Amino acid sequence: MDDDWIPADDWRTIVANAPIVSVDLVIRRDGGVVLGCRTNEPAKGYWFIPGGRVLKGETRREAVGRVAAEELGIEVEIVESLGAFEHLYDTSDVPGVESKHYLANGYVVDVIDGEPEPDDQHDAFRVFRSPPDPCHEYVRAYVEAAETVNGWF
Repeated sequence: MDDDWIPADDWRTIVANAPIVSVDLVIRRDGGVVLGCRTNEPAKGYWFIPGGRVLKGETRREAVGRVAAEELGIEVEIVESLGAFEHLYDTSDVPGVESKHYLANGYVVDVIDGEPEPDDQHDAFRVFRSPPDPCHEYVRAYVEAAETVNGWF
C-alpha cells in the first residue's frame, strides 16, 4: 500500500477537483451509535459518524479496520455494508478550496476491543440512542439505512 501522506499542494488539487473515496463507521455500542463531535470542516461543530479516506491500494474493508485503529484506537468487526453515500459540503478544511465532495461507503461495525478516543478531528465521542443536537443531516441517512438492516437507533 502507498504511503498515505500527500503533499499539501497535491491534496489541495485533489480536493478542488475530485471526490474523495472514504469509509464511515456506524459503530454500534450499548444500544446506540457512537458519534464524534467534529472539530474541523466540513461539519465542524456537528455530531458525526467517524470515518476516513480510503488509501490507494487499500480495499474499503481494509480501510474500515485501519481507520478504526489509527483514528479511534479501537478494533472493530464489520457487521454490514450500507452502500455508498454522496456527501457534498460547501466548506472545506483545505485553504483556498471552498467545498468538499466525498463518495463515502457506510459500514455498520461492532467494537471488538478498545474505547474511541478523541483525535485531531473530534473533541469527544459519545453513544447516542437518538439523533443529538446538532446532528448533521448525513448522519440521519446512515441511521435510516442501518435501521432497515439492523432495527435499532
